[in-house]
Amino acid sequence: MTVYETEVPGVGRKFELEIDGGGRLVVVLHHDGKRDVYLRPEEDADSEQLFTLSGDQARKFGSILEGAYFQPVELDEVAVPLGEAIIEWHEVPDGTDLAGVSLETASVRQQTGASIIAIQRGEETIPNPGPDTRVQAGDTLVTLGTRAEQSEFEALIGDG
Repeated sequence: MTVYETEVPGVGRKFELEIDGGGRLVVVLHHDGKRDVYLRPEEDADSEQLFTLSGDQARKFGSILEGAYFQPVELDEVAVPLGEAIIEWHEVPDGTDLAGVSLETASVRQQTGASIIAIQRGEETIPNPGPDTRVQAGDTLVTLGTRAEQSEFEALIGDG
């Protein structure tokens, strides 16, 4: 991403950031701390003002953009060693055939290909549940499997 910076005499500094589609995001930082934010859809187009922020608002907004409040996962930079497998969470509905049955008896992996890797039961988490663990209505089952296996699991418990 290219950032252009120029002095605006008597006002402050102007920053232009190239964004996808050939447009630019323009920020004018005034000497008094106020920030005006504009969008220029094309390099030769007029800018449209989006909003104005005070110095305090700009610092808070900037820290959000920077990730100080929440650090998202940059999916294009993540290497997942699970291959085609994904992890999903499924709530066990009332009346499902799985309720009250042990994992061994349920034979979930044999029927669907998905593996139950954890159970969330209220405030309790049961990691790597054993074969004698019984599934209860209202449990949230954490499963590992391909999309097709996850779909089979959803059909099994009546969640899909």
